[in-house]
Amino acid sequence: MSATIKDVAKLAGVSVATVSRVLNDLPGYSEETRAKVLNAVTELGYQPNAIARGLVNKRTQTIGVLFPSVSSAFSSEILHGIEEAAQEHGYSVVVCNTAEDGKRTMKYLQVLREKQVDGIILSSGVLKEEYYETLRKMGIPVVLVASKSEYADIPYVKVDDHQAAYDACTYLIRQGHRRIGMISGPAHDVIAGEPRIAGFRAALADHGLPVDEAPVLDGRFSFAGGCKAAEELLRQAPEVTAVFAAGDEMAIGVISTALRLGVAVPAQLSVIGYDNLKLAEMSYPPLTTVAQPLAGMGRLAASKLLTRIETGQPEASEFVPHQVVERGTVSRRE
Repeated sequence: MSATIKDVAKLAGVSVATVSRVLNDLPGYSEETRAKVLNAVTELGYQPNAIARGLVNKRTQTIGVLFPSVSSAFSSEILHGIEEAAQEHGYSVVVCNTAEDGKRTMKYLQVLREKQVDGIILSSGVLKEEYYETLRKMGIPVVLVASKSEYADIPYVKVDDHQAAYDACTYLIRQGHRRIGMISGPAHDVIAGEPRIAGFRAALADHGLPVDEAPVLDGRFSFAGGCKAAEELLRQAPEVTAVFAAGDEMAIGVISTALRLGVAVPAQLSVIGYDNLKLAEMSYPPLTTVAQPLAGMGRLAASKLLTRIETGQPEASEFVPHQVVERGTVSRRE
């Protein structure tokens, strides 16, 4: 049978409460006592049980993370940052795939409630009222990443999407482009769709370019969607010399489609993406893009959540900086 905390206490010659304090790094014992307890733990091969620990400190040392697509490159980079921060603080991560449009979000919130996680991070999706009410009833800290909350008690970590899209379009304009199209996400997406479209159009207007002549097509934030939208855009507006794709996967779809149609990138068509995923460096030509510090965003969101768990103090929302990373898919027009 597995060793119990009582076995450790007996071998170390101390109380169960003292063993618990040592294992949870709480004060109230000597270094000699600490050494005895740790030696007993090693000798017996004792593995502390998360639920048993939770009875003492009211925590399970786990956090839940909800993504609409766990397998995407975007999600994996954010998750990398979350896991790094969690591991450094002795927490484990439970990852849930909520699917497109959050179809399984309520189901997974119930799962996380049953697992008694100490906090939750929601990525990318909209925090609907029913989610908020469920989280409020759970009574645990919540932080959003790559999303935004209208609720004052739910902090978020994200890039300013409007400004980032504005800067992407401005970059193309400063490279001499005047006929610019956009491959966007869904216009009804209030997190990453509408703000990026609005930023793109604002940059055109501020530089004296006709907004109503700039085509905007929905690529649904996917490679296949980017391919389909790019083919339609190039057919509808062959005069376009540059495309802003509001996601790197869509941008690579544009490059792939241009190649298939005999349109040279960047000589005939310049392309700028958004996110700076690792695959942006792997494309050919390497993709010029707007960089979101995805792993850093994940780390920051996790740090805010863990601080709230440990201290009970509220954390503020935070916009993180973005930048245009120049590679090989944008050429200058004289």
